[in-house]
This record gives sequence, C-alpha cells and structure tokens, in this order.
Amino acid sequence: MITDPLSDMLIRIKNALAVRHQTVEIPFSILKLKIIQIFTKEGFISDFKKLKRNNGRIIKVYLKYDAEGKPAIFGLKRISKIGKRVYKKAKEIKKVKAGYGMAIISTSKGIMSDKEAREQRQGGEILCEIW
Repeated sequence: MITDPLSDMLIRIKNALAVRHQTVEIPFSILKLKIIQIFTKEGFISDFKKLKRNNGRIIKVYLKYDAEGKPAIFGLKRISKIGKRVYKKAKEIKKVKAGYGMAIISTSKGIMSDKEAREQRQGGEILCEIW
C-alpha cells in the first residue's frame, strides 16, 4: 500500500533517470496525470501515454535526454508532505532555482505551475518542485 502516491511518482522518475531508462510506468491517477501534463508542457519530459494493463491503468512517461545523454530533469523534490502541508499566497510563491525550475501548485482553480499561479494570482498548496 502506497501512503503518498505523489512521492511515489517522483521517486519512480528519479530512479529511472538515475539508471538512464527511456520510459517509466506510473500507476494512474488524475492528479499524477495533470502533473505529468504540466511537466510535458514545460519541456521536462518528452511525452506520456495513458495505457490499460492487466492490473489497472498506468501512465507511461517518456523521459527526455539531450544529445549527450544528460537528462532534462536534474532534480525533483516533494514540498508539501502528508505530515506537513505547505501553503503559500500568490505573492509568496518564489521562482525555483532562479527561474530554471518550477513548482507545481494545487489551487482552487486546479493544478498549475508556479508561473501560472502568479499570473492568475492564485495561492495554494505547493506540491513539488522540478528543475
């Protein structure tokens, strides 16, 4: 039983990058799908597909590497955890790694990047950071 599915997803991606896998399979959830869509839109992963398997649905994530084999993702970090939730107002949301990364925020208008949240003046729960 997984107690924190979002942390599980981030760890799966980190582990796949560490061993230079081209793809990683993640158990499906709407939250994970929204986050993967944002990662794809922002250029951190190359593509993803929703698939059905014998034991349920999964998201197959195609990881992105440059010509030299360096991953597009250098780091992933879970910010708001089950035991300690982290909420920020729109004015308090800072850029990640001086603008080279981004945060994923759960707002009242849905899951969005830190840039979108600042533009729409939406605060919320800081789920994770990627750079």
